[in-house]
Amino acid sequence: MTTLFISDLHLDASRPEITAAFERFMTQVAPGSEALYILGDFFEVWIGDDDRSDFNQTIINLLKAYSDSGKALYIMVGNRDFLMGEEFASQCGATLLNDPTAIDLYGTPTLLMHGDSMCTKDEEYMAFRQQARSPQWQQQLLAQPIEARRAIAKQLREQSKSMSSMKAEDIMDVTLEEVIREMTEHQTTRMIHGHTHRPARHQVELGDGIGERIVLGDWYHYLWWLEADNQGYIEQHKRPINQENLLEPAR
Repeated sequence: MTTLFISDLHLDASRPEITAAFERFMTQVAPGSEALYILGDFFEVWIGDDDRSDFNQTIINLLKAYSDSGKALYIMVGNRDFLMGEEFASQCGATLLNDPTAIDLYGTPTLLMHGDSMCTKDEEYMAFRQQARSPQWQQQLLAQPIEARRAIAKQLREQSKSMSSMKAEDIMDVTLEEVIREMTEHQTTRMIHGHTHRPARHQVELGDGIGERIVLGDWYHYLWWLEADNQGYIEQHKRPINQENLLEPAR
């Protein structure tokens, strides 16, 4: 059996091709695993667990089918869906993870993060993140009617896109110093995160040896998943979004 990791799907009703790809992933790839970790930005936006749209229910049903089959499902919020809460997790049969969370991945101490908290050079975003993760700020937002929240979320997305287009690429990436600090603090030799949309595997020089940082890919032109097993095998898989059979090699 294997454990799977995904992030940055940015699921949204306006992108049905991504939803269809996720459904294929859940019916073709996920059944062969014993656990699935979703490390943030699963949704393009999440305005609260009380948003019971048909689209949201479709995704909940896919996740619930997985957890109902006896498999473990874990979800971590990202910078787009940080309002996901325990009610949503309960509906899916999932465990909501703190960011960061350290796990034992088949004998390897592994740190799981969304990744945005390590982009410390982006001071403007870090200030917004601190505000947005405040329980008081979130409570004030969730007190608004759903339609008002949708309008606020749309405005925040547009502001984010505008600001990102004016920032240097390195500012929006994680900083090595923060990677080392997090891995050292949590006593892990491997880190898995998303957020940056720069899938890769990096060596990390730690004080007592070499560690590894694995960056998950985003689901736009391709879908990505990381697969690990109890024999030490770990691999990042990449398939075109429109590939029908995900168990076949990429076309």
